[in-house]
Amino acid sequence: MTFAEQLHDTDDDDFRNSPHNIEVEQALLGAILINNEAFYRVSDFLEPVHFFDPLHRDIYEKCAQLIRMGKIADPRTIKGFLEEKQTVGEITVAEYLARLAYEAATIINAEDYGRTVYDLAIRRSLITIGEDMVNIAYDAPVDMGPRAQIEDAERRLYELAEAGQFNAGFMGFNEALKTAIDMASAAFQRTGHLSGLATGLADMDRLMGGLQASDLIILAARPGMGKTSLATNIAYNIAKAWRGEQQADGVIKTVDGGIVGFFSLEMSSEQLATRIISEQSGVSSSEIRRGAIHEDQFDRIVEAAQEMQRLPLWIDQTGGISIAQLAARARRLKRQRGLDLLIIDYIQLISGSTRRSSENRVQEITEITTKLKALSKELNVPILALSQLSRQVESREDKHPQLSDLRESGSIEQDADVVMFIYREEYYLKNRKPKEGTEEFYKWAAEMEQAHGRSEVIIGKQRHGPTGTIELQFDAEVTRFSSLARDESVPERYD
Repeated sequence: MTFAEQLHDTDDDDFRNSPHNIEVEQALLGAILINNEAFYRVSDFLEPVHFFDPLHRDIYEKCAQLIRMGKIADPRTIKGFLEEKQTVGEITVAEYLARLAYEAATIINAEDYGRTVYDLAIRRSLITIGEDMVNIAYDAPVDMGPRAQIEDAERRLYELAEAGQFNAGFMGFNEALKTAIDMASAAFQRTGHLSGLATGLADMDRLMGGLQASDLIILAARPGMGKTSLATNIAYNIAKAWRGEQQADGVIKTVDGGIVGFFSLEMSSEQLATRIISEQSGVSSSEIRRGAIHEDQFDRIVEAAQEMQRLPLWIDQTGGISIAQLAARARRLKRQRGLDLLIIDYIQLISGSTRRSSENRVQEITEITTKLKALSKELNVPILALSQLSRQVESREDKHPQLSDLRESGSIEQDADVVMFIYREEYYLKNRKPKEGTEEFYKWAAEMEQAHGRSEVIIGKQRHGPTGTIELQFDAEVTRFSSLARDESVPERYD
C-alpha cells in the first residue's frame, strides 16, 4: 500500500470522489517542510482551504503561521501545534510529518504542485455550486424566485472565475517597466494615442485621457440637456473604432475602440437605435418617426443603418432592473461577447437589491453607486452612468451645475472617479424670450446667437486628472455632440 493509499484507504469505488490528488498535496507539504522558501512560491494564491485533506489543511496553515512570523516550519516545530493523539492510518502525526519531509519533492516543482492543488480545489467548488443549484431548484425558498437563483449562480461562477487568476504580489522593476511599456504601446495604437478609450470628442479626450478602465464616470444634467445624446455619441464612436486581434489561445483582444454594453432603462432599444441613426445620418428623429423624409434622406438612413449593423454595441432595454440583475447581465455580456465600456441610462431608474435599502432612497442610491464602482473594478472596464440633477439648479441665478446638485449627492460624488455635467445656455435662454421689438429682445437675440449650438461639459471631479470645462458643438435637431470648431483650428485659406 502506497503512502497516499494508507492515508485514504477507506475510499469506496462505488462512489464518485471529489477531484483531488493526495500525492501532490503530500509532495508540496514535504517541499515546504524541508525548505521554507517553497512556501513563498505558492503563498500568493494557495490557501489552507484549497487542500482536500483536513490534516493537510491544518499542516499548511500552521506552516504559514510560523513562516510569516519569521520562524522555522519543519516536522519538529509543527508537531507541537497538531493533536498528539491524532493518527494517520497506523502511524502518528509526528511520524507522518517525518515521512512527508523524507519523501519530499524538490522545491523547483513547488509552484507547479501548488497550482495543481489550486485547480483541483476550483473544480470541487464548481461541483459545490452545481449541487447547490440543483438542491435550491428542487426546494426553493418562498422569497427566492428562479431569476434570483440564476443571478446568484452567475455571481458565484464569476467570482470563482476571477479568483482563478494567479496574480503575483511584488514584481521586479523590470516587470513593472515591461507593463508600463506595454500600456504605452497599446495607447500608441489606439485612436488619439490615449491610455483610455477615446470618446471621439477631442477636447474631452485631451482633458481626461480617454475613459479609463475600472473608473466609475457620472454624467449628470437636468432634463433636456442631452445626457442620453452624449452617451449614445460616445457609445457609437467607441464601438465604431473597435478593432480586435485574435490571440494564440483563440481569444479576441481589443486593440482599439471597444465593445459597448448599453443599459437603456428609460428608452426602448428601437428609440435608442432611432436616435443613433438620426445622429449619424443627419436626419431628424422626429422626421424619421413621422415618415416625413425624402428619398435622399432615406438613402442616408439606410447607409447609416448598414454601418451600425456591424457595431459591437449591445443594448438591454429592461426597465425597473435591480443593481444585482444589472451586475449579473454585465458579467454575462463580458463572458459571452466581451466588454470594454458599460453605459447606464440612468442611475435613478435602478432599484436596490435589498428590501431594507428600498425603504430609504438615500441608502438605495448609496448601495447602487457602491456596487457600480465595485463592478467597474471587477470587470476592469469604465462605467459611464447617467444621473439626474436636483431641481435646486433652477432656483439659482447661475444655472451652471455643481457637485452639490447631484441627487443623493453624498454617495454619487464619493464613489465616482469622474463627475461630468452638461450645461447649455441656449436651453435656458429660449425660455426667457422677451417681447419682440424691445431693447431686451435685441439683447436676448444677440445672446441666443452667441449660445446657439454650443454646449459645455463641466468636469466637476476627476480623481486622476484636472477639472475644467469643455466646449462642444450641439446639433439639437439630430441630438449630436461634436468637437467645437475654433478659429485657430480652421485651415488657412490660400487665394
